[in-house]
Amino acid sequence: MAVTFEEFNFNRQILNAIADAGYTEATPIQQKAIPPILNGQDVMGIAQTGTGKTAAYVLPILMKLKYAQGDNPRALIISPTRELAMQIEENVKTFAANTDLRVVVLYGGLGPKTQIEQINKGVDIIVATPGRFMDIYLAGHIVTKTLQVLVLDEADKMMDMGFMPQINRILEVVPVKRQNLLFSATMSDKIHELSNNFLEYPTVIEVTPQATPAQTVNQHLYHVPNVKTKINLLKKLLDLEGDITKLIIFCKTRLAAEDVYKFLLRKFGEKEVKVLHANKGQNTRINSINAFKNDEVKILVATDVASRGIDVSDVSHVINFDVPVVIEDYVHRIGRTGRALQSGEAITFCGPAEEYYLKKIEKLIKQTIPITSIPPDVFIEETGYDERQEQNKEIDMQKRKDDPDFKGAFHEKKTLNQRKKFDAARDKTKFGSKGAKAGVKNKSFRKKR
Repeated sequence: MAVTFEEFNFNRQILNAIADAGYTEATPIQQKAIPPILNGQDVMGIAQTGTGKTAAYVLPILMKLKYAQGDNPRALIISPTRELAMQIEENVKTFAANTDLRVVVLYGGLGPKTQIEQINKGVDIIVATPGRFMDIYLAGHIVTKTLQVLVLDEADKMMDMGFMPQINRILEVVPVKRQNLLFSATMSDKIHELSNNFLEYPTVIEVTPQATPAQTVNQHLYHVPNVKTKINLLKKLLDLEGDITKLIIFCKTRLAAEDVYKFLLRKFGEKEVKVLHANKGQNTRINSINAFKNDEVKILVATDVASRGIDVSDVSHVINFDVPVVIEDYVHRIGRTGRALQSGEAITFCGPAEEYYLKKIEKLIKQTIPITSIPPDVFIEETGYDERQEQNKEIDMQKRKDDPDFKGAFHEKKTLNQRKKFDAARDKTKFGSKGAKAGVKNKSFRKKR
């Protein structure tokens, strides 16, 4: 049964802002999280990306704070990446449009001077990445004693990125008496441990089974032998898919992202495609996201730095040019499409050395991704020697992960060569240098017989 925002205890300013943003019905996470948060309870939300969880905690916080008051922050929202922090800030500004509440976003990658100046003007809500928050706090520019609400968003990603020491330091400097909200896409042992330290008798909300892709996303899998064939298939899909209105292509490394970007640049030009990865400067990254959001470009090539925190509701397709090594990132990548109850297409290219991670992904999401055949007119390139060697090494490494006693194909080849050398040395000792050859011949003769 549909629940409208009018049914919550929001004031008219917030309800008008929700209506102006074009929202009418609350998503499942919003229906379940908003009442206990408004009631002041600690909440733990397990929700995949694209379910509307940001609004699920932002709206009750705005209702709780109501209007600007004093100079020091009363709510602190911590996020793992600058992209997500900027996205949350945008949500706060959208829903607080009819109030005088002040929000400041803090993240690294640029000097803190402007951010400090904004804090000094007075702030009600701080949205921050953990490192930058602690830097500015330790420099004496943030007073935390007035904090009433602390939110950890995408807590699982913060764990993956090694932010636990900073989070623990933040917990030491905020008031003991506060409301705590924790949101995560997965419920791992680490998250369970964090929740025990962070939350007081929390209301636990799980709107979808853990790490399950959105039901509105259609998944497709192509088994592709090498990188050149991946490029050929990508070209074919872009020629075929007339319904691609907005596309994100995910690559596992910055180098791969640059290579795909350069290929698309030659095909479409700068007006159609942008690239986003950690090597790009802060302004370039912001410009790339904004150009994609504002329909100035159709294609965004990105590494997993962009798999969370880009809230673009009309992404029609996601292509995983590479299978992610951090398997949970698969859910976050394909969660960029099929958002806000719209349908989307998620296409994955899987090479021989990536099948190991694909199996783990299918186990995680409890689904088998349907296999699609490569179109017959896509040229299948031969795998070059260097790439084949890299694939074999990767496969050996994967087998060694699962079986520490596994020696690997390279080891077996080496052992065979060593055995041949040993046999030759033994024959030489036994028969002499001429006799060794005869001995070998006699051995092969005996084998034939």
